Amino acid sequence: MLFKGSIPAVITPFEKNLEIDFDCLKKHIDYLISGDSHGLVSCGTTGESPTLNHDEHKKVTEFIIKQSKGRVPVMAGCGSNSTEESIDLVKHAFKSGANGALLVSPYYNKPTQNGLYMHFRKVAEACPKLPIYLYNIPGRSIVSINSNTINRLKKIRNIVGVKDATGDLTTPLDVRDVCGKNFYQLSGEDSTFLAFLVSGGIGCISVTANVIPKVCSAIYELWKRRKIDEAMNLNFLSYPLNKVLFLETSPAPVKYVLSKMKKCKNILRLPLVSVENETKLKIDKILKDLGLI
Repeated sequence: MLFKGSIPAVITPFEKNLEIDFDCLKKHIDYLISGDSHGLVSCGTTGESPTLNHDEHKKVTEFIIKQSKGRVPVMAGCGSNSTEESIDLVKHAFKSGANGALLVSPYYNKPTQNGLYMHFRKVAEACPKLPIYLYNIPGRSIVSINSNTINRLKKIRNIVGVKDATGDLTTPLDVRDVCGKNFYQLSGEDSTFLAFLVSGGIGCISVTANVIPKVCSAIYELWKRRKIDEAMNLNFLSYPLNKVLFLETSPAPVKYVLSKMKKCKNILRLPLVSVENETKLKIDKILKDLGLI
């Protein structure tokens, strides 16, 4: 159970010329680790992986692994709607020293459940020494990985867990019922983090943890020590921030928040754009209420 607790899905900061800002990324990694984060994810949705070319994708993963210096485990985002492309990214992640790989369900080409099974199986078997985590996010991929398919996949030795971004709190209960407690489940929805732990999860791959890493890690630590009231208080405190971070397509809101906190520039690559002025006003109010600006 290498990955547990609060695991920020790390942003990819850009310069004004749209090149990757590695100096900013270095500072942000140190900020997240000093904020008691339990792990990091590179090149996920929050890291704007769809607009990174293959070379950039690999460089960002290598950089996050190197800058982490073994202080926390790193899960490399390696998902694609091309099986061969995903295999290439997984092999690179393994060579670079990643502790796991995150594979999103293939998007746009809309595979059947058997197609999903064959895709994940082929990728996992191409790099059998690297732990693989499935990423179930039907809101972006259209298709959902059902519990029976997950149960088939868990029989492949290095497929060890799932990131669940369905937002449906019956899903972790069903997966635990079908797959058992030793198949690791991580929430992919910040607002359900604590409830997901109650339902059998062991952590959250988080957008919000980019902003308030200490609060997110504390929710898990308090839960682990069964200090439920304290965990709930932090959950209530962080909910307004969780909510505004998804008023528009992520990671546009979190990039705006971090720019207000002087931690990155508010720059995204097209087709993503910055949040609307009305959204900025709503975010600013929450940041002021939380004392973040």
